[in-house]
Amino acid sequence: MSIYDKSGSITKVSGTFRALHDKVFVTDMEFGEEVTKGGIVLQSDNGKSEGVHPRWGRVWAVGPEQKDVKVGEWILVEHSRWTRTIHYEESDGSIVEIRMVELDSMIMSSAEKPDDSAERRARVGAGSNVNFNVPG
Repeated sequence: MSIYDKSGSITKVSGTFRALHDKVFVTDMEFGEEVTKGGIVLQSDNGKSEGVHPRWGRVWAVGPEQKDVKVGEWILVEHSRWTRTIHYEESDGSIVEIRMVELDSMIMSSAEKPDDSAERRARVGAGSNVNFNVPG
C-alpha cells in the first residue's frame, strides 16, 4: 500500500508507525536480482513460475498482542501472503520497504537470516517432497 502521486511516483510515508493488535510487519524480503558468494548473478524470479516459493522477512514491528514472533527475528512466509509495500521514511532519512504478513501464513522463525538460496533454486522433479510437501 504505497502512496503514489498523480505522476505515478512513489511518495514516502513518515511519522509514527506501529503495529496494532497481533499484526506483524516485515522488511528485507528478497525479490530482485541476487549475487551468490561466488559472484554469480541470479536474475529475479519474481513473477515467474520458479518465483513461487516462501520468502524470508525480518520482523520490523509487532502488535502488543503478538506472542509468536519478536522484532528482529526472521520468519518464513508462504508465497504471496503479504501486502503491497509501504515505503516508510525513518528519522535518519533512510527508506524502509515494509509489508504486513498474514498471521496464518508464517511457517517458521529463525534468530538469524537463513541462507536458502541454493535450496530455493534447486530443480525438483515430480513426486519430490521438497518445498514443504508432506508425504502421505
